[in-house]
Amino acid sequence: MQVAFSKVDDGRLCAWTARIPKRRPLPGTTMASGRDLPHDLAQFVVESTLGLSSGFWGLLAMGATFESVRRRPTNPGRRVIRTHHAALVATEHVVNGHVAAWRAKVVTPAGSALDEMLVRWRSLPVGEELLVEWTSPPAGFNARRRASPARASRPATPPR
Repeated sequence: MQVAFSKVDDGRLCAWTARIPKRRPLPGTTMASGRDLPHDLAQFVVESTLGLSSGFWGLLAMGATFESVRRRPTNPGRRVIRTHHAALVATEHVVNGHVAAWRAKVVTPAGSALDEMLVRWRSLPVGEELLVEWTSPPAGFNARRRASPARASRPATPPR
C-alpha cells in the first residue's frame, strides 16, 4: 500500500490518500499539520518502524474500513477491525508513547525515523505529495475468508 501525504491550506493542514493495489484510492482525514508531524504521518512512521502490523495502517492495508476513511464500511472491513480490536487499541497507546517521547527528546527506537520524516515533511512544498510505502498483506490474504495479521515494513524512502 502506498500512502500520499500532502500539505493543504497553505501548509496548515495535512491530507492523505492510501492507494492499495487493485482497489480504489482511499481518501483519509484532513487534520492540522501540527508543530512537527501530523498525527497520521507520525502514526505511520512508528507503526512501520516498529513492525506494528495490527495498528491503523496495517489494518487499513488488510482491508479494514474505518469511519475516518471516506468509504462505505464493508462487512469484511468491519471483521478485520473486530478481530484485531485489542491489538489496534494497544498499538495506538504504543504509538502515542513513542511520539510523546520523541517530542520530549527522549530516546525511542522510532526516534531516528521520526526525525528523518520530520525533515522530509518540512521540506515538502504545499500541494506536493510525500509518498510512503506499507508492505501489503501476504500473498493469498483474503479478508473475507480470515483476518490474519499483515506484515509491515519501514516506509520506503523515495530518491531525494
